[in-house]
Amino acid sequence: MSTVTPHWTTASLPDLTGKTIIVTGANSGIGLEAARAFAAHGAHVVFAVRDEKRGTDAAATVTGSTEVRLLDLADLESVRRFAADWSGDIHVLVNNAGVLVPPFGHTRDGFELQFGINHLGHFALTNLLLPHITGRVVTVASGAHRSGTIDFDDLNWATRRYGGGSGAYEQSKLANLLFTLELQRRLEASGSPVIATAAHPGMAATNLMSSSENPVMTAIAKVAVRLFAQDAASGALPTLFAATEPVPGASYAGPGSRREMAGPPVLVGRSDAALDPRTAARLWTASEELTAVLYPAAELKGTS
Repeated sequence: MSTVTPHWTTASLPDLTGKTIIVTGANSGIGLEAARAFAAHGAHVVFAVRDEKRGTDAAATVTGSTEVRLLDLADLESVRRFAADWSGDIHVLVNNAGVLVPPFGHTRDGFELQFGINHLGHFALTNLLLPHITGRVVTVASGAHRSGTIDFDDLNWATRRYGGGSGAYEQSKLANLLFTLELQRRLEASGSPVIATAAHPGMAATNLMSSSENPVMTAIAKVAVRLFAQDAASGALPTLFAATEPVPGASYAGPGSRREMAGPPVLVGRSDAALDPRTAARLWTASEELTAVLYPAAELKGTS
């Protein structure tokens, strides 16, 4: 762990005038608060959202330059359409949207919902947009990755017991960090100036648990949030930090106090599993096969 900056706040953000930043799931929670801060510092912020009305309502609460575009990460056709319709440079792509312990279900393409939305949707989106990206890819992970494992024989929970869905969530969040690790390796190998970073919000008061239909888990989460959580604006700080601070590629930012549950952002550690390059490379190959989206090395900006 490094880069301890105990007083880092939104005031620490640089001038982002002339930069375009895409935030998935920007209609609520830490995505909305990150979008608000980016726009307040001059960026043009694209709300990439599944529900355009909710996105438009959320964007109306933000001061600055914004636009709303339809993106359903549970539908690879929607992801491809979003990327095909894009033109111009992207300074930062923030892979923020996600679901937490929903009832067992599948995306339109047949993937388990959490693995499909939290990992595969963002995997496809990132690779399709990479030729336009000039700065960074920031992927929002979670401290829950520490309990995660990648079961390559059953990535979509076809045979494993789903239970309340926490294991699938943990797998998807571990996948986020392995994706960041392998993406950074590929960017460096391609000679690209773009870097991949990751962040987690700690415990933040958001509506992420709204997808859960487990009453016991929901009740426990509500108590924990009331006792320990910081607000969504504070939870967005690690994302903002990872998007703008001069940090190395593959860095991971999170809250710096209360066991990474709250506090100003710093660079934090991760599990050994999240640092395994062989697992990261294997997951990348599996993700390419599942999504039919490849790393666009020859098309990247600024490569030699």
